Amino acid sequence: MTQGNRTEVTEFYLLGFGAQHEFWCILFIVFLLIYVTSIVGNTGMILLINTDSRFQTPMYFFLQHLAFVDICYSSALTPKMLQIFTEENSLISFQGCVIQLLVYATFATSDCYLLAMMAVDRYVAICKPLHYTVIMSQTVCIQLVAGSYITGSINASVQTGFTFSLSFCTSNNINHFFCDVPPILALSCSNIDINIMLLVVFVGFNLIFTGLVIIFSYTYIMATILKMSSTVGRKKSFSTCASHLTAITIFYGTLS
Repeated sequence: MTQGNRTEVTEFYLLGFGAQHEFWCILFIVFLLIYVTSIVGNTGMILLINTDSRFQTPMYFFLQHLAFVDICYSSALTPKMLQIFTEENSLISFQGCVIQLLVYATFATSDCYLLAMMAVDRYVAICKPLHYTVIMSQTVCIQLVAGSYITGSINASVQTGFTFSLSFCTSNNINHFFCDVPPILALSCSNIDINIMLLVVFVGFNLIFTGLVIIFSYTYIMATILKMSSTVGRKKSFSTCASHLTAITIFYGTLS
């Protein structure tokens, strides 16, 4: 519906893979395999952690929530991408775009904080082993995880609310493969100064804060490990951090 020179947008077109029609079959297979592997692997991890008493520790408590978050935000993006590849239909409704951004932003932000919490957990386990069970109690772990979900929800709600309160009058073609804030802002004919400020402040704070927590935690961890006289102790300490460091590398590597 058009009012003057403004258009009430009811749907968007995702143009992220529009120029690679000849590769859509290959892309479909690649993304399907990645998605299925991710869902099966993360679901299996959650089930294993919950059924094996050996994994009832803070580290695995955080790890199962990390797996759950990965399932949620990948499921917010991948099914729509696969639909585009099979039906050659890049249309997404306005409401669908809102939901996709809200879910993705919520769990992507939560992922950042969970990775930071896992770094703190490893710091306490290696640098303060005698106080580990007291500091990383079940209550503390639950509060930390709940905080990550609340922070993710607040960030996503603010970004989504301000983004879709704008007027769109130039186009409804999103130059991306999913509904993300920057490409949606590019379509608006409203003043987006506040949106850009919110994006920089919220995203910048989340990435810098969690990044610094991880860096400082592992700086102290490395210093503690290098002071250990036992080779076995150093190897054991390094091995307990391996899975977490892999998760950090994958997550931040994807963002970059």
